[in-house]
Amino acid sequence: MYSVPKKVAAIHDLSGFGRCSLTAAIPILSSMGLHCCPMPTAILSNQTGYEDFSYLDFTPYMPDFISGWRRRGLSFDAVYSGFLGSVDQIDIVTDFIKHFSGPDTLVAVDPVMGDNGCKYHGFSDDMCSRMKDLVRCADIVYPNFTEALMLTGRDPSADSFREPEKLAREISALGPRKVIITGAVAHDKVTNYIFDSLSDSFSFVSGPYSGTSYSGTGDIFASIVTGSLTLGRSLEVSVRSAADFISKAVTYADNLGSDPREGVIFEPFLRELS
Repeated sequence: MYSVPKKVAAIHDLSGFGRCSLTAAIPILSSMGLHCCPMPTAILSNQTGYEDFSYLDFTPYMPDFISGWRRRGLSFDAVYSGFLGSVDQIDIVTDFIKHFSGPDTLVAVDPVMGDNGCKYHGFSDDMCSRMKDLVRCADIVYPNFTEALMLTGRDPSADSFREPEKLAREISALGPRKVIITGAVAHDKVTNYIFDSLSDSFSFVSGPYSGTSYSGTGDIFASIVTGSLTLGRSLEVSVRSAADFISKAVTYADNLGSDPREGVIFEPFLRELS
C-alpha cells in the first residue's frame, strides 16, 4: 500500500567532502523512506577536520530560502537542526520552528557547540547562551558530554563531571522531553545516555569502541534517531538502531583502513534502514 512519505526539514551545513551533516542526513533519512528537505547553513569544500577548507556562510540566503518554502505552504513532520554558525542563524531556526511546526511535528536539535572539553572555534558565550533558547523549542536534543556541560552552565573542560542522569535532567528542564547524551567513551565502550521525562526513565545503550574517532558519527546517530522517531518507533529502539548501524559502519571503515576524516563508510548498510 502506498503512502506519502513524511517530510523532514534538515537544517545543517553541507560539506562537499567528508561524510557529515547534510551528506549524512540526506541519504540516511531518504533510505528510511522519509522525504528529506535540506536547508544549508553553510557550504564547505570539505569538513573542518582537514587542514583547510572553503566556507560560504549561508545566513544571507536563508530568509529567501525559507520564503520559498512558505510560498509553497509547506509543513513538516520533523524539523532537525545541526550546525549553526551564528546567533543570527539560531534566531532564524527558532523562528522557522515556530512557523513550520504543527502540533505533531517532532523538533530535534543537535546543539553543535564543542567536543572533547572545548568549544568549537568561533563559538562565543553569547552563541552558547542563545543555543539554550533553541533547545527550549525542542522535543529531543542530542548533546555530547561537552555540550551537555555547556548547556547546564558548567565548564566544558571539566569533562570529569560524569553524572549523565543529572545533566540530562537539567537539560530536559529547559524544555525538551527527551535528551540523549551521545558518544561517551570509556573502558573500550561508547555509550549513549537516554532520558525520557514522559516516563521519568533513564537508560543507556553501549557498544564497542574501536579506538578510532571518525568524523560525522554524531550526525549519523542523530539522523537515524530523528528518522526513527518520525516513523513512530520507540526511543530505545531508535537509539539501538543508530548505535548498531554506526558500529557496523565503523568496523567496515576500520577493516579498510579508511581516513577517519572522511567519516565512516555507511553506504553499504543504508539498505538496512529501509
